Amino acid sequence: MKTLFLSDLHLSPDQPELIRLATDFVAKQSAVDAFYILGDIFNTWLGDDLIPPEFEPFIHALQHQQQQGSKIYLMQGNRDFMLGNDFARLVGGVLLDDPVVVNLYGHSVLLMHGDSLCTDDVSYQRYRKVVRKRWLQKLFLAMPLSIRQRISDKIKAKSKQKKQYKQAQIMDVNPAAVRQEMKQHKVNLLLHGHTHRPAIHKLESIQTIPSYRIVLGDWHPEPSYIEITQEAVRLVDQRLPHGETHLSLT
Repeated sequence: MKTLFLSDLHLSPDQPELIRLATDFVAKQSAVDAFYILGDIFNTWLGDDLIPPEFEPFIHALQHQQQQGSKIYLMQGNRDFMLGNDFARLVGGVLLDDPVVVNLYGHSVLLMHGDSLCTDDVSYQRYRKVVRKRWLQKLFLAMPLSIRQRISDKIKAKSKQKKQYKQAQIMDVNPAAVRQEMKQHKVNLLLHGHTHRPAIHKLESIQTIPSYRIVLGDWHPEPSYIEITQEAVRLVDQRLPHGETHLSLT
């Protein structure tokens, strides 16, 4: 058996080929204990009450896997932070906190989307703190679709403009923030997405055994995923040498 981790699919109604790629990937998997999707499943999410019909094939693929015995776990990202429990229940899954520690085959693993680790991007962290306020989200969800869409479009346009002037290292994770999270949660293995920089990073040991940070890539144009079994971790991404890299857990 195996557990699969995905992140940053950025599914959008105007990219049917990407929806098809994600749907086919999920549908073709077998003998999977659980699927974990660590945020930015969708490029925009305006509320669980406004699910674009273009996402139905992907939703059905998740539902089918759940019916076959696979567990489905979802996490909010910086693009789909309005994703809620209603959608999680729709696919037969569970909405996870960020961060969260899970036990996989005897190993404690810290899961995050990854945006909260980019502490050098001070303006984004301020924005993140505001938009995650529950009262503000409830106010947004009470608005008509047209207004929600207008607000979302303005936020994305402003974010794209700001990124043009930010240095690349500012938008990557802060090593001290990584160490702090891993030390706080007493883990030696961290999995996250967000930065679109797939890699396995060996870190200074947090406890007495080697520590690792494993980063998922985005799905443009090929799948990026982590497969964990009892024996090993496998990061698969076409941007890596030979298309994948491994980490032994034994």
